[in-house]
Amino acid sequence: MNRQGSGFILWLTGMSGAGKSTLSRALRSRLEPLRPVEVMDGDEVRTWLTRGLGFSREDREENVRRIGHVARLLARHGVGVIVAAISPYQSSRAEVRQLAADAGLAFVEVYIEAPLEALIARDVKGLYKKALAGELPHFTGVSDPYEAPEAPEVTVRSSSEPLEAGLERVLAALQTRGLLAPRAA
Repeated sequence: MNRQGSGFILWLTGMSGAGKSTLSRALRSRLEPLRPVEVMDGDEVRTWLTRGLGFSREDREENVRRIGHVARLLARHGVGVIVAAISPYQSSRAEVRQLAADAGLAFVEVYIEAPLEALIARDVKGLYKKALAGELPHFTGVSDPYEAPEAPEVTVRSSSEPLEAGLERVLAALQTRGLLAPRAA
């Protein structure tokens, strides 16, 4: 089925510092000349859409639900939505995926994987150092869980492969699903 004009949700999940924002910017750059694209970055969403939510499990799940709702609204109108959000719980991501499927929208999950040691080494904000010292409670991957996807459509190993390699695999996954014309990517 050719769905190139259809909107879709491309959900990038991974721990803080794994490379979700970096990959989402690269994807936007490649996709914008081809179709309407919107990026929903977790940090920006927390500033504008979900301000006031904390970091309890319930608040994190609500954060993902709200992101998913807006992503569906945009995708329903033909936008390729790139979500770059930690979204640490498998059940929340599964719920968003199911709601997209119920709405007839394509959902592609991309796991940005990097070992904790690599994340600590590249931690420009110093968040892991604070979390490991006990100064930052409820930090995903340290004092709160991160549940890696069980069967993502694409896995990008950001600590051991170039950005371009992961980018190409994500674009290929969109092509395979008929969401991008072959060679367009």
